[in-house]
Amino acid sequence: MQNVDEVADSLLRIEAELRRLSVWATETPMPSALQSDKPFCVDTLEFTEWLQFIFLPKMKVLVEQGRTLPQVSGMAPMAEEYFQARRHSGGALVQELKLMDRLLSGK
Repeated sequence: MQNVDEVADSLLRIEAELRRLSVWATETPMPSALQSDKPFCVDTLEFTEWLQFIFLPKMKVLVEQGRTLPQVSGMAPMAEEYFQARRHSGGALVQELKLMDRLLSGK
């Protein structure tokens, strides 16, 4: 069973960590970049952009409207892969995404 309050708190912490890492974008990507059919929009967005412009807005709407949340999530492994080649380790963000993965999968 998913705890919506915990999911909402985690969403806030994910946003805060993106800002802390200075990867929070000030400009929205082109609309076509947001329409990718690839997982995490890997062909059109950076992973952090996907979090900011796809994942966070969609999840916030689901939480605010009391709708059913996804029951499967695999963001943490993607984040680990993404941050391997970056100057920031992204460790705190990866940990928060691991928590979100657990919250959504009910584990």
